Parts: sequence; C-alpha cells; structure tokens
Amino acid sequence: MTELWSWRIDRVRPVEVYPALAEALGRVVMPLAAADPSRLPAYAVICDVWQAPGEFATVVDCYGVPEGLGEHTSVAALARLLDRPCVLRDDTLDAGRHLLVTPDGTIRPVHFEVRETDDGEQLTDQRLCTLSHPGCRGWSQCHRSRWAPDSVVPALAAA
Repeated sequence: MTELWSWRIDRVRPVEVYPALAEALGRVVMPLAAADPSRLPAYAVICDVWQAPGEFATVVDCYGVPEGLGEHTSVAALARLLDRPCVLRDDTLDAGRHLLVTPDGTIRPVHFEVRETDDGEQLTDQRLCTLSHPGCRGWSQCHRSRWAPDSVVPALAAA
C-alpha cells in the first residue's frame, strides 16, 4: 500500500526541497515532471513541489510513499533539515485545522483561514488551537482529533 503526503513549508524555494526531502526520507526523490514510471527504482518517491499564495506557500506532494516511512517523523526531519516550520492536515474534517511541525520536532495543532484562489489554496491568519479560543472549545471538531487543543507532542512520540 502506498500513501500520498501533502505538506506546506514556510518560506523556502522549491529547488531546496528535493535534496532535503531525499535526505529526510532516505530515498531517491524524483520530481513529478521528470518521473518516468517505467524507469523508477522501487524505493523512489515521486514529489511535486510548487508555490501557492499565502502563508506556508511552498507545497510538497509526495506520491507513492513506501510503507514503513512515518509521515510525522519524515516531515519533522524535513523541517529540521530546512530549518523551516511545516504544516500538514490533521485528522479532523476541518479544512483550516493543520499540524504545525517546527524544526525542533515539536508538533502542535493550529488553525488557518483557508481561501481557494486561482493559484491554489491560500492559508492566512495562523493561530494556535487552544481552549482559550472560542472556536476550539465545547463541541468543536478539535476535540475529535488525536491532537487535542493545546497539545504539544514531539514528532518521535507522534509516529
């Protein structure tokens, strides 16, 4: 079984992502535009990296991720190698709720305002997912997540 991972990185050029991603995953990383499925090594990961508007504007999609690689530990390794925070979707159905992964490997839930644009999804107005915010209290979807409001978890514990 293979997976699709989709992450966003804060202020990094796409050209910097490929070598860091290869090191973080311990795999060959092939850009989607250059990938020939008939010539790919079995352990290769195909990635598409592009710029979107808003915060965390560098988007990384990894296709065909081999089993055995942990998404949270992999994105934490990428954040450390690039020295940039990353975000990925969490386990709720809330389109604005993400997990923030910092270069020190800490993972915590955050919220963004999400707007669709002609150039892709735009994230703005980042805020922590915390019980002090009315949108995260009570019956919010935040409480249905394994990432409770105000949680701070090391990436290795999240694997």
